[in-house]
Amino acid sequence: MPLVRIDINQGRSGDQVRRISDAIHDAILAEYRIPERDLFHILTQHGDGEIRAQDAGLGFERTNDVVMIQIFTQGGRTQEAKSALFARIAAALGEIGVEGVNVFIGYVENGPGDWSFGFGRSQYMNGELVIPKR
Repeated sequence: MPLVRIDINQGRSGDQVRRISDAIHDAILAEYRIPERDLFHILTQHGDGEIRAQDAGLGFERTNDVVMIQIFTQGGRTQEAKSALFARIAAALGEIGVEGVNVFIGYVENGPGDWSFGFGRSQYMNGELVIPKR
């Protein structure tokens, strides 16, 4: 059920964009063991200068190939689980040519009442969906 926003600079082919999305989804599947069809990705390509990503003082330089990832998901996972996910995403993206220096991940947690999967209903709260166990 994670909602994943993926922001990249223009210049990648449709196939490359799909491979980025698939790599991230495969990493989430492997680490969090969610259902395969639990896929909610928003992929946005930006024009020149619309993504600015520096190094937060870590001493490295990103390139124009930066992949900015925001993961919105229910809270309750351990820091160990989140760190494993971050590493798995970076490794998966590395396998398709995205350097680790260009992988930026922001992780946002919320609760079951913060989601509606359609029809304006809160499916976790009204019992249509079971709240995932951790």
